[in-house]
Amino acid sequence: MQQEHGWVPPGIDLSRPSAARVYDYYLGGSHNFGVDRELARVAIEDWPELPMIMQANRAFLRRAVKFCVQAGIRQFLDIGSGIPTVGNVHEVAQELDPDCRVVYVDIDPVAVAHSRIMLAGNDFSEIVQADLRQPERVLDAPQTKALLDLSQPVAVLMVAVLHFVPDEADPAGLVRQYLDAVAPGSFLVLSHACLEGVGEQAEFHQKLYRRAGSALTMRTVDQVAGLFGQARLVEPGLVRLPLWRPDPAAPHEGDPAVFAGFAAVGQKV
Repeated sequence: MQQEHGWVPPGIDLSRPSAARVYDYYLGGSHNFGVDRELARVAIEDWPELPMIMQANRAFLRRAVKFCVQAGIRQFLDIGSGIPTVGNVHEVAQELDPDCRVVYVDIDPVAVAHSRIMLAGNDFSEIVQADLRQPERVLDAPQTKALLDLSQPVAVLMVAVLHFVPDEADPAGLVRQYLDAVAPGSFLVLSHACLEGVGEQAEFHQKLYRRAGSALTMRTVDQVAGLFGQARLVEPGLVRLPLWRPDPAAPHEGDPAVFAGFAAVGQKV
């Protein structure tokens, strides 16, 4: 199997689903396997809106990147970037300004392998394989130091990743360490799976991901708001995914109440 897919590095256990590859499947990507699609099938059977929610999360990412570029940001640190798909951070940012610099970070070796292929020849974009729970490794990585000047404002992206960080790993403390490392004026772009309005689906979904080896911790809106610490939220604050600065020209994403994800952008002052 690995020989048939040049983007899969040796030693990857293809008998276990990967959260990054399941997400890729939800987005309509092709970098996933039967074991990933089976987990997604079971999840969608219980929660049919899941692909729509994931696509709305991706749309939020693109809108937030555009917002940051328009606000003067030219450096992006995308933590938990996953498997690249169309409309990734460097594509959106560099279309607006080719001088934008992007460092992707992911722990999943498949995501990293495919990112390296996709970013080959792009001098202003790199990928770091690291665990976000080790901020010093991320920030001290040669790729980070080569591309990003942390004395100037940076957009730190943590999109749909912190719900994979358990409470005992102190996600708020991790966010604080990253924000402490960047200059005032930097932005934090964050989305997170939330419990509000989800009911029994939340417990089923969390158990499903635990069985797959990717523990998922859905949090309350107040808990997600707390992740921003002292960062000042820009308008409209912390809202359901499709309500964060929607593009008037984009198709309507449906009833916002069905979107279990909340998103916001905060600025370090």
